[in-house]
Amino acid sequence: MEWLNENAQAISAIGSILTLFVWMFYAQLLYNGYARQRRPRIIINRGKGVGLDALCLVSNMSNEAIYIQHLVAVLHTPERSYELDIVEYQQQGDEEDEVAYRTHQGPLGSGNYIHIQSFASILKRLTEHWDIKDDVIKQPDLQLEIRVIAIYGSEDMPTGATRSFYMNYQADPVRQLSPIHADTHRMNSRRDRKRVLKWAKDIEIHKAP
Repeated sequence: MEWLNENAQAISAIGSILTLFVWMFYAQLLYNGYARQRRPRIIINRGKGVGLDALCLVSNMSNEAIYIQHLVAVLHTPERSYELDIVEYQQQGDEEDEVAYRTHQGPLGSGNYIHIQSFASILKRLTEHWDIKDDVIKQPDLQLEIRVIAIYGSEDMPTGATRSFYMNYQADPVRQLSPIHADTHRMNSRRDRKRVLKWAKDIEIHKAP
């Protein structure tokens, strides 16, 4: 007791410092949890089928809605890469030979998803737009990348997601399309968002007359 009395001030100071560290630890945990909830989470996946006939699904697993600006398909070949914004598409109208234009651009609520046609349809649009020959498409282990460019909440910088698939047109239907990674790459860091912003600017420049 005598020792405690003599060192009471030092013990009290150490106790205060340890208490501060504990509160800082819990504050960091709370902030990390809040930041995780605030981060946008966009998932790109296959659904309703296998191989190239599967639908390309884009799901919004964020806590808030996102606004989809662009959906970009990129075909990576050994020679070069071919990019195409596929956010707008054609749909057959009610009357014969009438074509209606639709768009996937717009808000996507939390927990909702859209499908942006089948992978085969996406590949067909790429080949027709760039006049890609059959011998290029029939090379083994090409990569088909899907990019999502979106706005989340009130944030100024766009966010994005990307996922790549190995594509083997000559394989059996089940093995024609397989994801390179197990999950979608979320582009939420400042560096990634600058890259997404550049993608969006490049699209707008190419669309300009």
